[in-house]
Amino acid sequence: MGNKKEIFAPDTVYISDKTNQEEVFNEVYQDLLKKDLVTADFIVNLIERELNYPTGLDMTPVDATLPNIAIPHTESEFVKTTRIVPVKLNHKIKFHNMISPDEELSVSFLFMILNEDGEAQAGLLADIMDFINATDRKKMLEFFTYEDPNQIYQFLVENFKGE
Repeated sequence: MGNKKEIFAPDTVYISDKTNQEEVFNEVYQDLLKKDLVTADFIVNLIERELNYPTGLDMTPVDATLPNIAIPHTESEFVKTTRIVPVKLNHKIKFHNMISPDEELSVSFLFMILNEDGEAQAGLLADIMDFINATDRKKMLEFFTYEDPNQIYQFLVENFKGE
């Protein structure tokens, strides 16, 4: 995989006003499809995978002050690149917990994984968790309040270690 500057792109950082999972997924999907980064089947598979394998993460064990996140993704056959797509949610959205699927979480931020190399999926997930764990708490809390996609992108490029 490339360096950390390639894992994020300034044109695929989103701020969403949508109020549910499917709306957010559709909003991001429409843009990713226009940019030829995903296939037409991406959205159906993303929604289905989220139902069967929830991606919400409770951040309380890391730090009770951090907002919950989700890491939605689907199989590599539906994507044409490898990238992490940050999505700041202006309204908390319900996701089921990855660890305890019966539990619902209110999520404020998505790190959507696009991964054309199926093997790297677990590595990208680990990189996201390492980023959250290794970044200074105050800086991390501030990051989750950013309202500007360029600010989010710059922070990630400067602080995300990745491979």
